[in-house]
Amino acid sequence: MKRVVLFVVLTSVFLIAYVSYCGNAAKQKTERVKQSTESSLRRENQNRDEISGDTTKFVGKDLELPAVKKGEQLIRHAGYSFVYNETYEQAAWVAYQLTEKETDKLYDRTDKFIEDPLVSTGSAADADYSGSGYDRGHLAPAADMGWSSTTMAESFYFSNMSPQVPGFNRGIWKRLEEQVRSWAIEYDTIYVVTGPVLKGEMGSIGANKVAVPNYYYKVILDMHSKPHQAIGFVMENASASGDLSKFAVSVDSVERFTGIDFFPSMEDGAETTLEKTVCTSCWTWEISRPSNSGETKPAGGESVQCGGTTEAGTRCKRMTSDPSGRCYQHQ
Repeated sequence: MKRVVLFVVLTSVFLIAYVSYCGNAAKQKTERVKQSTESSLRRENQNRDEISGDTTKFVGKDLELPAVKKGEQLIRHAGYSFVYNETYEQAAWVAYQLTEKETDKLYDRTDKFIEDPLVSTGSAADADYSGSGYDRGHLAPAADMGWSSTTMAESFYFSNMSPQVPGFNRGIWKRLEEQVRSWAIEYDTIYVVTGPVLKGEMGSIGANKVAVPNYYYKVILDMHSKPHQAIGFVMENASASGDLSKFAVSVDSVERFTGIDFFPSMEDGAETTLEKTVCTSCWTWEISRPSNSGETKPAGGESVQCGGTTEAGTRCKRMTSDPSGRCYQHQ
């Protein structure tokens, strides 16, 4: 009988200890989860504070970013950052750093246009552009994003698109994009901001009323050269020809036209000096090709297949003897 009583007592003590242990373990686990959640929320709030209307924290980093205005939210993708303008259903600007190494294309165009999952209000959609007569014009070019599969895929988000006249998108604008890539090769690293000019009377397309800008801009900063240099461009959303240098303007003039403050993380003195003038002769205007661009260049008048890409994403079938290796449409 004594043995039975002792067994019952020991079993009861063990059960009480086990229940107590489990309770404490569960409580500790709950506390850890709570602390982890609170820590995550603090980091999220800190990040939100940092990228919503407060550019003072950008000093010394994110050199490509324009000033983020009160009420705007900075959205970051792997290859570029942007502020989305819900009223006009497109980005007010996109900004990114482009290096010489990143001009080497490792991944082909996906041509898979999709809505941007990070735009909480919803971005434009394919139906907005369908039958509109306008191209889905990239702001951050797909050719600048071929250095990873992620950056290439994200370059086809509709938040990175703006309605462009076909002759503009495939003509002078495409030439400017090529020139920018050439400068990344020439100067090792550049900082690029590009976007639509969202002001004045504009038409719209689609059910989402995507605005059709009358003008587009680019500003480029080269901090590798000595002295440093910056240049801006403003182009009408229309077919155009001629030297790209004739469209060059000071960064200050682009700021006045768009209302955007570019490169605010630079020291005020350096920013003022770089932005107030433009020296076209200081920039190299010959086009340099990436080392693995895959394009064949004709020599001595020989005709080759155009190295350009059609809107459908296939290689152009025209033959050309132009030294660029591209037909007139893909210059």
